[in-house]
Amino acid sequence: MLTFMSKRTFLLLLAICAVTGTLWAAQDPFVGGWKLNASKSKQTDVMKVENLGGNKYAFDFGGGAEKIVADGTDQPGNFGTMLSVAIEGPDTWKVVRKKDGHTMLTGIWKLSQDGNTLTDNYTEFPPNAAPSTVNYLYKRTADGQGFAGTWESTMPVDSASALQIRPYEGTGLSFIRSSQKTPRNIKFDGKDYPIGGRVVIEGATSSALRKDERTFEITDKIQGTIIRTEQIELLPDLKTFTWTMRRVGQREPDIFVFERQ
Repeated sequence: MLTFMSKRTFLLLLAICAVTGTLWAAQDPFVGGWKLNASKSKQTDVMKVENLGGNKYAFDFGGGAEKIVADGTDQPGNFGTMLSVAIEGPDTWKVVRKKDGHTMLTGIWKLSQDGNTLTDNYTEFPPNAAPSTVNYLYKRTADGQGFAGTWESTMPVDSASALQIRPYEGTGLSFIRSSQKTPRNIKFDGKDYPIGGRVVIEGATSSALRKDERTFEITDKIQGTIIRTEQIELLPDLKTFTWTMRRVGQREPDIFVFERQ
């Protein structure tokens, strides 16, 4: 926090901060190349579907409920998107999300015969990259009939994922994933900054604070509402760090373990 002081003292402190900030960035223990250890990592996804009657459903994919009539038409969803859900059969739904006329993602849902598992053939369509498809398997974790209920999936973790961490604007850090063209830049000033990525969500921001040299925390929000907290902790040997993500409403955190290359 900036307090009142003489101009001479203020200029002197600016000079000292500039020097120490540069040294900290050069010696920051997080800087370097890292690779994800998939065997020690886990990722979970939770989605909720509530039957509101009259072919209308409330879908919650982690950003709050979206109430949609399942008739295949585009309807207003969260964060300035359009969402459609088409019932293609008693055990098959097609989910499509668009933004400004561009298809962001599609999901083909298949319900098992006993109604306890759901498969999602999920495809993303980034504006400046090739589409990518992943098949997810969800298990029912709360009562419901048909597609209605709470569904949880253990997501596949990309064992080939590499990460480069570089200094960013003095004491900040830039995270560059091998699978993404856009880096995630972090400033440890507690202020909210827009989040970019393969699929940009309107109103998505993050803020970060550094607890000490080996630990910092990130708070992710959508339109001012906290949706997830992240903690990144480097072990004392400086060879391994754990990235723990806790999403609001999710029972178990996502844990990613990176090892220095």
